[in-house]
Amino acid sequence: MKRFISAICVLAFIGLGVFFWITRPHTLPADALTGLTADVDHGETVFHAAGCASCHTAPNAESTDAPVLSGGQRFPSDFGTFLAPNISSDATQGIGDWSALDLANAMLRGVSPEGAHYYPAFPYASYIRMQPQDVVDLHAYLATLPASDTASQPHEVGFPFNIRRSVGGWKWLYLDDSWVMPAETAQLERGRYLVEAMGHCGECHTPRGALGAMDRTAWLSGAPDPSGKGNIPDITPASLTWSDADITYYFETGFTPDFDSAGGHMAQVVENLSKLTAQDREAVTAYLKALP
Repeated sequence: MKRFISAICVLAFIGLGVFFWITRPHTLPADALTGLTADVDHGETVFHAAGCASCHTAPNAESTDAPVLSGGQRFPSDFGTFLAPNISSDATQGIGDWSALDLANAMLRGVSPEGAHYYPAFPYASYIRMQPQDVVDLHAYLATLPASDTASQPHEVGFPFNIRRSVGGWKWLYLDDSWVMPAETAQLERGRYLVEAMGHCGECHTPRGALGAMDRTAWLSGAPDPSGKGNIPDITPASLTWSDADITYYFETGFTPDFDSAGGHMAQVVENLSKLTAQDREAVTAYLKALP
């Protein structure tokens, strides 16, 4: 009996060690951004393309040229409700004291400056494909935006999903920096980068599995709205039958060829897209049209 109990204890110890090894946070090398110089103007483009203001401004905040990224918006899911944090330039309540490497670890690895896993409600499963230079530029631009001393609110997530360490297991299973669709032209490559990485379109428009990972086999084919009200549409050519010009015009103005206009969260996405170049909007359209 003693041998049996000892064997169980040894196996439990080994299992615990494997768990901690698999779920440990993985960060970028300390020299990952060495030699990169920030371009604030380009950082503004990254800011809009990545949709930062859409999630991190306060609920019902008015659109301004210098948004206050005080956080507070609520994002319901099957695992609880996540609240967007303050990412303003405030050094205490925001991320004003973060280095560019801190921001890169958050966006490209889903790890906080303290070494904790972020929940994948923060779309690092898409941002992981971003270029480090874009993160450096974004970091410089964020520092130019207004500070807010509004404290970030805790997520409303119950057991067992409130065990942060377990997110490391989710990453081990699902975090993948490979591209979903091949790109054979420069325009498609740019469109892919905007859709699959910075714009993180798949986070809303792709159905998810039981543990919340995007189902890449049904990429952008639509998904239930996490709020429980309706569905987020299929934007593959199977359903999105608008012309190239109609899609690109929608990205610029929010007006559909059916004389309707973008609403809800999509209105904010259109606002972001409208601030990109015409060539970028055309690249997004080309990517959507090239989907299987």
